[in-house]
Amino acid sequence: MSIFSFFKKNKSKEKTKTLPQLLNELKQSSDFANIQFETRGNHISIYYFDSLIDPKLLQQNVLCHLQNDVPGRSSLSLDDLPQILPVQRIEVTDNVETIETKLLKGFAMLQLNENKRRCVLINLASENLGLRPNNDSENEFSVVGPKVGFVENIGTNLHLIRRQLVTPNLIFREMTIGSMSKTKVVVAYIDGITNEQTVQTVVQRLNDIEFDIVFDNSLLDQMISDNSSSPFPLFVSTERIDRVVYALVEGQVAIFADGSPYVITGPSTLFHFFTSPEDYYLPWILGSFFRLIRIFGVMFSTLASPIYVAVLTYHYEMIPKDLLGPIIFSRSNVPFPPILEVLFLEITIELLREAGARLPTKVAQTLGIVGGIVIGQASVEAALTSNVLLIIVALAALASFTTPIFKMSNTIRFIRFPIIFFATFWGGVGIVFAICLLLIHLGRLQSFGSPYLVPFYPLRRKDFVDSLVRSSYSGTVRRPSYLRPRTFWRYDPKKAKQKKDIDE
Repeated sequence: MSIFSFFKKNKSKEKTKTLPQLLNELKQSSDFANIQFETRGNHISIYYFDSLIDPKLLQQNVLCHLQNDVPGRSSLSLDDLPQILPVQRIEVTDNVETIETKLLKGFAMLQLNENKRRCVLINLASENLGLRPNNDSENEFSVVGPKVGFVENIGTNLHLIRRQLVTPNLIFREMTIGSMSKTKVVVAYIDGITNEQTVQTVVQRLNDIEFDIVFDNSLLDQMISDNSSSPFPLFVSTERIDRVVYALVEGQVAIFADGSPYVITGPSTLFHFFTSPEDYYLPWILGSFFRLIRIFGVMFSTLASPIYVAVLTYHYEMIPKDLLGPIIFSRSNVPFPPILEVLFLEITIELLREAGARLPTKVAQTLGIVGGIVIGQASVEAALTSNVLLIIVALAALASFTTPIFKMSNTIRFIRFPIIFFATFWGGVGIVFAICLLLIHLGRLQSFGSPYLVPFYPLRRKDFVDSLVRSSYSGTVRRPSYLRPRTFWRYDPKKAKQKKDIDE
């Protein structure tokens, strides 16, 4: 048998599925709703996803007419409903596959007198929900790809996910967190792909939370974290729909919270924080190149200032002869040791960054440009810093902005300072010692029980296809093994590689 025989098995199961089995499967999701009532001796049941339909259309075009028009009829059958309900797209069918597809597209299913075979499908989809002009992904802007992001309304966010993942296996599990806020939280995953132990871990940690008010998903991020004392974020927090969809398809779990435009996905690894959705919209060679640029930028941002301090304090012999003259000339009038010089510029950069983040957009842009130029030039002319260090600090600050996830960018800004102090006391040996401590700390971190440094530690050679570099789509047919998915294969690679002309 072929290793891809599960595709055929899944298809055979879908063909033999009955309508009660389909309803039982869909009822596992908390957003699958059911309305039952009686009118003139007729028992009517309506099934729908409340994250996909427009409630106004349901009330005005369906419920009102059923309650007002049906009592005036002597008899009622399913074939009469298209004449009663003022909806453009109404279909009477007994095809379970059609019913499943329509329900996941925003239709409502109406059953009359517990008829288990035939039903009426009514189009109540809200086409404009979530597509407002003010829900762009502002903090994770992408030149290529969709621009629609999540909003503060959890119903809108669930609707946007349902529109992208048209499968009954997408499960939403709802719960309430916060003794005073009663915040609605939804755990999303794909049944048949996501590991059940991971789902149980997430649900258990959320149920164990004892807190009064949950304002944002960031609070949940810290409460369910495997190590709340680590400066490194253990879960990806994103406002982009495509990033969440890709995480769910891989086998991760997504956590939605009402009132938060950000979604938590996990288990996550360190390399997820340096991955941008644009990597998958560009050819894999370009995507891999830009990903390596980001990783190199992070390393440069973290180590540039400590290396400057270590070299000028202990290791003058490492400076090339051609560069020794300009460095001596730039530091000839500076009265401070390298550590004070570096701290002055680093703290100044952080002050400018924080001030720019708290001010209106236009004022912040002016402050960043004018403040950076004026303070930098004035500090060099006043002999407080050297112009060489000014260039290094500016490049390090610029490199730190290449990180796609804002939380990881904050971590990079923080860990630079301990390494600077290690370089001040022990020079190059101190930098190596600090990096070793950092790697030990990263090796001990876990995200929902999954190692943080995979595929490097523990070594997973097959997972290297989408870590430091991004392989072509023919090489990403397997889901990451560290997620322990129930289904490893995303699609059949043999069929994906086939390319036929029109005359074949």
